[in-house]
Amino acid sequence: MYHVIINPASRSGKGLKIWNTQVEPALKQSNIPFCSHFSEKAGDIARIASSIVSSAEVEPIHIIILGGDGSINEALLGIPDTSNVILGYIPTGSSNDFARDLKIPTDPVGALELILHSGKPVSLDLGTVTYEDGQQRRFCVSCGIGYDAAVCDEALHSKIKNVLNKMGLGKLTYLGIALKMLFAAKAVSGRLILDDAEPIDIGNILFTACMLHRFEGGGFMFCPDADATDGILDLCAVGDLSKALVLCALPTAFKGKHYRFKGITPYKARKVVIETDSPLWVHTDGEVHQKSSRITVTCERQAVRVMVP
Repeated sequence: MYHVIINPASRSGKGLKIWNTQVEPALKQSNIPFCSHFSEKAGDIARIASSIVSSAEVEPIHIIILGGDGSINEALLGIPDTSNVILGYIPTGSSNDFARDLKIPTDPVGALELILHSGKPVSLDLGTVTYEDGQQRRFCVSCGIGYDAAVCDEALHSKIKNVLNKMGLGKLTYLGIALKMLFAAKAVSGRLILDDAEPIDIGNILFTACMLHRFEGGGFMFCPDADATDGILDLCAVGDLSKALVLCALPTAFKGKHYRFKGITPYKARKVVIETDSPLWVHTDGEVHQKSSRITVTCERQAVRVMVP
C-alpha cells in the first residue's frame, strides 16, 4: 500500500491538476493499491504523515510526497521515527533542490515510475536545527541563517513566485528575490563553533548555509562537495564581503565557483553552533518560522530511506 500525500497548492496550484491528470491515472493503470491524502493548510502534511505512521499495520511504510521541498520538510516533522518509512518524492515545487541533487525526474509520471519500479531505497542524512529557545526543526536539504533565510521568507509570500511558477520558471524565483533583497540585507557580527572547537569569527555575516545536499534556493550550488550520506554538514559562510562582490558571486554559485571570492568560505562539521550579535531569520528547507541569534545544527547519518535512481 502506498500512501500519497498531495499538496494541491504546490507549483502555484498546479499540484492538484498534476495529481488528477497524471499521477492518479498512472497509479490506477498500474493496479497498485494506494490511498490519497490532501493537505489544505500549513501543518496538515505533518498531521497526515503522523496519522499514517501511527496507524500502519505493515512495514515498511511507503509514503509518496507530491509537493515541494517544504512538503517533505513538513512530512518529516510528523514522523519522529523514520526507520520504518520509505519516502518517494514527486517534485512539484518551485526550487526542487532535493530532486535536483538526487536526480529524481521532474516529470511527475517519470518520478512515479522511479518510485514504483526502477528506483532503489537509499538511506540519506537528516539535519536538525535547535533554536536558542529549545525548539527544534528537521531538514532534509539545508538550513540557513541570515540573508538566504530572509530570501526564503520573502519567497513564501511573493507574488513573483506565483507568476514565475505559472510560466514554468519557478527556479528563477529565488534568484530574482535574492537580487531584489541584497541591498536591503544588514550584516551583523557572527561566529561559528565547529564540533565544539574554538569559535571562528567570520566578521560581518551575511549568511551561513548548512547543507546536506549540494543545492538550495532553486539551483545555487553553495556546497558542491556535499554528500547526503556521509553524516557531515557542509557549510557556506559569507562574511566581510561587499554587496557589490556578492552580486558578482551569486551567478557563479550556480556552478559552485563562488569560493574564488574572498569572504566566502567552506567548512565541514558534524555539529555546528552559529552565533550572531542580532537575531536573524532561520530557514529549514526554505521554510521560515522564527529569528534566532544562536542555533545548533546537527546531522543524523543515513536516517531516512528515499527512492532514488
